Amino acid sequence: MERKTIDGFEPGPLPSPRQVDRFGFLKQEHNSSPDAITKIRSTHVQEREERRVRKWRKMIGIGGSDWKHYVRRKPHVVKRRIRKGIPDCLRGLVWQLISGSRDLLLMNPGVYEQLVIYETSASELDIIRDISRTFPSHVFFQQRHGPGQRSLYNVLKAYSVFDRNVGYVQGMGFLAGLLLLYMSEEDAFWLLVALLKGAVHAPMEGLYLAGLPLVQQYLFQFDNLVREQLPKLGEHFTQEMINPSMYASQWFITVFSYSFPFHLALRIWDVFLYEGVTIVFKVGLALLKYCHDDLVKLPFEKLIHALRNFPEDAMDPDTLLPMAYSIKVSKQLEESKHLYETKHGKEIQGDAETSGKQEQEVH
Repeated sequence: MERKTIDGFEPGPLPSPRQVDRFGFLKQEHNSSPDAITKIRSTHVQEREERRVRKWRKMIGIGGSDWKHYVRRKPHVVKRRIRKGIPDCLRGLVWQLISGSRDLLLMNPGVYEQLVIYETSASELDIIRDISRTFPSHVFFQQRHGPGQRSLYNVLKAYSVFDRNVGYVQGMGFLAGLLLLYMSEEDAFWLLVALLKGAVHAPMEGLYLAGLPLVQQYLFQFDNLVREQLPKLGEHFTQEMINPSMYASQWFITVFSYSFPFHLALRIWDVFLYEGVTIVFKVGLALLKYCHDDLVKLPFEKLIHALRNFPEDAMDPDTLLPMAYSIKVSKQLEESKHLYETKHGKEIQGDAETSGKQEQEVH
C-alpha cells in the first residue's frame, strides 16, 4: 500500500548548484569567482575540517557504536568538541546519538510507518497549508508537493497522530524541516519525539500545547535574566514598553531555526541537543549584550526592528557562541522558574534549568 502523502505531485525546475549555498539555500547574492587568497584559505579550512572529521569518526565509532562509551570516559572532551561544532557530514548521526532518538527508533520498529500509512490526523489540512512556509528558500522544500514537502508532511502528520494532545502547531515545521535536511523521515520523527517528550532533557511539548504554557514561562524567565544581567537595557525596555514576547517567542518555539542564519542555527542546535534549552537563553542574552550600546539608544519602533533584525557581525557563530558560553544562567533560571510557578499557582510542564544543572563551562 502506498503511503498517504500530499496529492498532485508538481515538480518544478531545480536551481543550478551555483545558485545555492553549501547548505542548499538559494544565495542572496552571487559572488564573483574567488581570488587566490580565498582559494588558499578554502584549502586550509578544508584540511582542518578533514582532521576534525577523523577525530569525530574515531570518537563515535562505526554507526555510533563507540559513542556512549566515549561520552562516559571523556564527557568534557565531547562537550568541548560539540561546542566547536559537529562536522556537517556527521551531524545527522551525532544529533540522533546525543538526543536519545536512536534508542527510541530501535525500541519502536514499524511505529512510524504505521502512523504515516494507516492513521488519519485532524491536522492534515493545517499541515498542508503551512508546508510551503517552511524554509521556502531551500532547494529541498521548494518543489510544490515535491519530495521535501512530502517528507515534511509525513513527519508532521505522524507526530500529530502520535501525540494528539499536541497535534500540530505551525512552529513545529521548522524543527522537522531542519531535521529532514540531515536524516531520513523516520529518524527525524523520532528526534522530534525525543525533544518534545524529553528523552534526554526536559520535555518541550509545552511549547506547543494550547496557550503555549512553556513559551510563557521561558519568556518570563528571559525577561528576568535581561533585567538582572543587562539592567540598563532592561530599564530601557521598560521605558519603551518592550517585552520578550515581541521578539523572542520564535527563539524558543523554533530554537533559532526560523529567520536566523542557517550556519548559526546549526551550531546552536549542536549544543541545544547535547546541553538542553539553556543555550537558547544564553544565545539570546549574548545577542542583546553584543548589541547593547546601540539598543539602549533606540526608540520603540527602531528598537523592535533591531531586535528582529540583528546585524550580520552579531550573527557570527565564532563571535557570538563563545560569548554565550561564558554567560552563567542556571541559578537565575531556577529561581525565576519557581517565581513563575508561584505567581501562576501551578506547575508548568518542562523546565529550563534541568539541562542547565549540567552547566560546567569548558576552559
